[in-house]
Amino acid sequence: MNTEQFFSFLSDNYAKLGEQVLEHIGLTFISLLLAVLIAVPSGIFIVGKKRLASIALGFAGILQTIPSIALLGFMLPLLGIGVKPAIFALFLYALLPIIRNTYTGIMGVDASVVEAARGMGMTKAQLLFKVELPLALPVIFAGIRTATVINVGVATLAAYIGAGGLGEFIFGGIALNNSSMILAGAIPAALLAILLDQLLALLQNRKGVQMIKPMMVLLILFPLFSFMYAVPDLFVNGLKAGFTPEFYGRKDGFPAIKKQYGLQFNTVILNSALMYQAVKEKDVDIISGYSTDGRIKAFDLRILQDDKHALPPYFCIPVIRNEVADQYPELVDALKLLSGEIDDSIMTEMNYEVDYLKRSPEAVANEFLKDRGLLKPDKATGGETITIGSKIFTEQYILVEIFSKLINGYTDLDVETVPGLGGTKICFDALAEGEIDLYPEYTGTALQVLLSPPDSLVRNIITQPDEVYRYVKQEFGEQYNLKLLPPLGFNNTYALMVLNTAAKENYWEKVSDLVANGE
Repeated sequence: MNTEQFFSFLSDNYAKLGEQVLEHIGLTFISLLLAVLIAVPSGIFIVGKKRLASIALGFAGILQTIPSIALLGFMLPLLGIGVKPAIFALFLYALLPIIRNTYTGIMGVDASVVEAARGMGMTKAQLLFKVELPLALPVIFAGIRTATVINVGVATLAAYIGAGGLGEFIFGGIALNNSSMILAGAIPAALLAILLDQLLALLQNRKGVQMIKPMMVLLILFPLFSFMYAVPDLFVNGLKAGFTPEFYGRKDGFPAIKKQYGLQFNTVILNSALMYQAVKEKDVDIISGYSTDGRIKAFDLRILQDDKHALPPYFCIPVIRNEVADQYPELVDALKLLSGEIDDSIMTEMNYEVDYLKRSPEAVANEFLKDRGLLKPDKATGGETITIGSKIFTEQYILVEIFSKLINGYTDLDVETVPGLGGTKICFDALAEGEIDLYPEYTGTALQVLLSPPDSLVRNIITQPDEVYRYVKQEFGEQYNLKLLPPLGFNNTYALMVLNTAAKENYWEKVSDLVANGE
């Protein structure tokens, strides 16, 4: 990435960036306001109650140790997708520093000052508001500053559950191998954390009545930014779509649908695993997905026919480093046994068994090879080790197990598997840098995301699977010293999906049927 590309991206997406910044501020301010309203009184209440203070601070500390993405995931069944689970998770993360600093600040007030105030006849309320809180305010504000910085960082993950914010650019950039997009989200998030921290520092350094006016400004800003963030959702019309960052940003994803069909949706960006739950719960009307995904059957979804052929084919191929293929030709021969053996229906059924029937990828892979007469006992010779990686979704986990069992059964090589590495960029970089030896990829993804050829070339070959394969094979060899093995046989193309019940109610069979509702 160079500076010119970065500023060009900002120029092309400044409106979207401004929207994401406001969303990010809204998420941070709402959660912080709630945390202050709960944590400060709680910190005051536990002062002088040693046992209760230990329990309260311990509980808040436990919440702080829960991985943020896990906490967001836990909130989804309770609060659905979007703003509510994100704000509640951020609220929980902000509790500890504010409660702890409120408690510590008040407990740290000089005992002689407290005794003098009592000697003057002050009531408990007067002592608290006229002596303890004013003296403890700098420490309390230090806790609020800490909570603010934490929330700005954690709020980037909110994009995974459709709550918006600067995480949309970050996760989209990772998925699309676009460094400019990653930085367009990361740099504003870092600057926002610094700016808010410094603004609170200025307020923290004021004393007594000097704090009153700035605090009044904050009390106005909190609801204002909250209102700016929440209100747009109250006026949403038309179909609501849940898309992954990759599908939303890739030329062969939603932009292709938009161009070919003229469709516009009220779109939320979601983690791929959450889209299906969102459409099942009717939080969204339509989602993107892959045509071989087992959750299509599990969630009773209908794939809408791409009647204008906007979405290209994606045939799965093993990609291996050339030096590994040359050194171990028996490895290549073993994997070639899969050529044409896995069609769309077989792959869909295997995905369904793992996603819905909760069978392990290893068991499903074992059964597939056994049915095809390809399963052999593991030779277990303790020889050289081949490392197989994968992306972070079910189909890839199954393919890794199939590859592993074939290599163990037909060669003297040992296998180490590292499934769930992440998105396309992470897997490809790991392969190119020699951290893994092979992984399953898709021809359309290799063409559009990893090679990024001129649009004119893409238009000429994108609907011709054999030409796409030939071009990708040639370019991978010349540019990256990588080898493409023959396609496995199934086409895991993008697709738009709706609930079967919704399709029947609205007479949706093809993408064109959505046009009237999506405008």
